[in-house]
Amino acid sequence: MCGIVGFVDKNIAEKKPVIESMMDAIKHRGPNSSGELVHGNVALGFRRLSIIDIKSGMQPIYNEDKNKAIIFNGEIYNYQILREQLKKAGHKFKTNTDTEVLLHGFEEWGIVELLKKIRGMFAFVIYDLETGDITGARDFFGIKPLYYYNRQGTFIFGSEIKSFLKQPNFKKELNKSALKPYLTFQYSALNETFFKNVFRIPEGHYFTYKGGKLSIKKYWDMHFKENQLSFEDTVKKIDDSLHDSVKAHSISDVPVGSLLSSGVDSSYITAILKPEHTYSIDFDTNTYEEGSTAKDLADRLGLKNTRGIVTKDEAIKAMPLIQYYMDEPDANPSCVPLYFLTKLASKDVTVILSGEGADELFAGYSNYGDHSKSKVIRAFAEDLKKLPKGVRYKLAHGLEKLPNFPGRLHLYESTAKAEEFFIGEAKVFDEDEAADIVQPDFEKARSVKDIVMRSYRKVANFDDEVKKMQYLDLHQFMSNDILLKADRMSMANSMELRVPFLDKEVAEVAAGIPTKYLLNKKDSKYALRVASQRALPKEWAKRKKLGFPVPIRDWIHSEEVYQQFKELFSEDFAGEFFDQDKIIEMLDGFYNKKNDDRRKIWTIYTFLIWYKVFFINDGKKPNVDPKVKIVS
Repeated sequence: MCGIVGFVDKNIAEKKPVIESMMDAIKHRGPNSSGELVHGNVALGFRRLSIIDIKSGMQPIYNEDKNKAIIFNGEIYNYQILREQLKKAGHKFKTNTDTEVLLHGFEEWGIVELLKKIRGMFAFVIYDLETGDITGARDFFGIKPLYYYNRQGTFIFGSEIKSFLKQPNFKKELNKSALKPYLTFQYSALNETFFKNVFRIPEGHYFTYKGGKLSIKKYWDMHFKENQLSFEDTVKKIDDSLHDSVKAHSISDVPVGSLLSSGVDSSYITAILKPEHTYSIDFDTNTYEEGSTAKDLADRLGLKNTRGIVTKDEAIKAMPLIQYYMDEPDANPSCVPLYFLTKLASKDVTVILSGEGADELFAGYSNYGDHSKSKVIRAFAEDLKKLPKGVRYKLAHGLEKLPNFPGRLHLYESTAKAEEFFIGEAKVFDEDEAADIVQPDFEKARSVKDIVMRSYRKVANFDDEVKKMQYLDLHQFMSNDILLKADRMSMANSMELRVPFLDKEVAEVAAGIPTKYLLNKKDSKYALRVASQRALPKEWAKRKKLGFPVPIRDWIHSEEVYQQFKELFSEDFAGEFFDQDKIIEMLDGFYNKKNDDRRKIWTIYTFLIWYKVFFINDGKKPNVDPKVKIVS
């Protein structure tokens, strides 16, 4: 696990100090060592967190002829099998790393065939010293980040945007069109980031940079196609695939632990792995409590559990640092516990397994299913879903126009096209609410519908609305929020976080599961829950999804935090973005318990904290060291 940076720029004579400065900006991703390559107009940089082949795995790594070099962030879980194939084909290896397997595989098979063969999480770049061509790729789901900037003869790429700020020809500018969609989605929802002209290489894509021209192409996508297996065979395939994935994800030359909450996803992974160390987090409030429940499971499995407590003061103190590590504003409150959780785990282990991806692959979100409290409405909705697609859609349009009545919204969402009502698992502000509080300079932005239709257009022919919603969340919420914070918060503490659910073999199994096996009258991700009973106590498999509960309501209701928020909302720079009277009125109303706009307030607060770090304080790392208290 590492951090990579690089650039092509003929207008910088002394490239070595520049690439070193860029590498220093992401030292947290790889504190163990560094390596660089400066050749002609190209500079590559690498920071290493030693996981595999600790003694000889330094990068860049070269091929036998030293005419190609690679820098790589991630892990390839089937590299040993591919290594043997490449050795039989005549390739000579100098290390035991998965990095070198990628380089020789690129030589032997080319980029597309290589990507078809590998299994893992990755962002890598290969440089041809003879032709000057650069080829790179990002993994199937977007577990590992990769950004680029390509303007006026300067091409920059890397794991984190903060390294770009050290490149003299990078022009730092706010992308004004990103703010309004962010207020709805809680994360940066566009292909272009909050930094103008900085883009993501999309998940499942590779790029080539030849003769100054950049080309980006897709090599993989999730393809849902229901199989004809029985429910029992489906459950067995899920369990078998996860055991295989956890085994692959546990390969390491350093200690491996697991994150453990009260939910089924991390519990299932932990029960299969049975690591020496598990970690849980709680807050100093009675509103939510995950850690004690997680410890109960660890005790029943005979595992050691380290539980930490985060106080309100430490959580708020950490926010500027968290947003610094995130690179872009992310108002998902779970960034806070995840930062402290990986900080806690970093005292013992370097690699940690976690449960991200299960909800998207196995339909775990409540919005996918029948969430009405009325049994009659739920039963009626189930009958309506059996109607032909055209009849359902026509009925939905009729329901949409009717005056409101109990159950109308549920019946509408049970019969309508997913693209007409579902924008993803995260939704904070309605689009018109966002437009109402931003200043005129920020009103022009891509519409929410336009953003989600990028994904929906690819599944327009699907009859199954749940599969459409899963596909959208895979390419929006999961890649731009869930996986981003998992990478950033773990790397902030120099930890490698691995996600066994997001393995392409597991995904192939998930893609074939009929929706009727995923959702039943009581449970989401039903087939996964049944499969987990092979490793977990039955009551654990049935636990309701909580997400990562964070007591932001309690925090903002406290006088101290309320005053901090009000002071921030009142600063002059906040008025550049928002109607200050409206956002302060919203804050006051919540504090006085006249509204429950905590998520909206937190989303505004997060953006202002982020902007202050990167634009007012010029991207300097905040000088704070938040603490987590160990209680067991």
